Amino acid sequence: MSKQNYIYIGGFLFLLFVLQDALELRWEPLYSLQQEQSYRRWSGLGLMIIILFQWTLSLVRITPKWESRSILFHKIHNWLGAFTPLLFYIHSMELGFAYLMVLSVTFFLNFLMGMFNLQVLKSKSQLVFQGWMIIHVGFSVFITFMTFYHIWVVFYYE
Repeated sequence: MSKQNYIYIGGFLFLLFVLQDALELRWEPLYSLQQEQSYRRWSGLGLMIIILFQWTLSLVRITPKWESRSILFHKIHNWLGAFTPLLFYIHSMELGFAYLMVLSVTFFLNFLMGMFNLQVLKSKSQLVFQGWMIIHVGFSVFITFMTFYHIWVVFYYE
């Protein structure tokens, strides 16, 4: 099994999400469930936990005594990232509007950046690596902040 199969799985799941959104295809049992506030809150909490867990790779990389675990966490980070379109779909079949559209689009842009990371692109340039990393981490910080804001709005206006 290729060590980069996560790219094919992630790409396929992303393509399915885009197609279902563009063609307005809805799996009615899940769509009905997503209309319930309780379900959306719990599935959103699950998605938030996944987003926060993705930060563990950063913690492992900056903690010297955990550096030996970096390769394992990198694999987990990539594979979990590959399944985020499916996890997003379970939470919501739609991108939303206003700040939710910004959050969703940034989420998927960051997903695409993660799928086509520098190991895939085979870039040896330190400048390219630093630029890619700054954008990827910047998007991640923005997504984390916006997700907390989204959760605050959902619970404040219940």
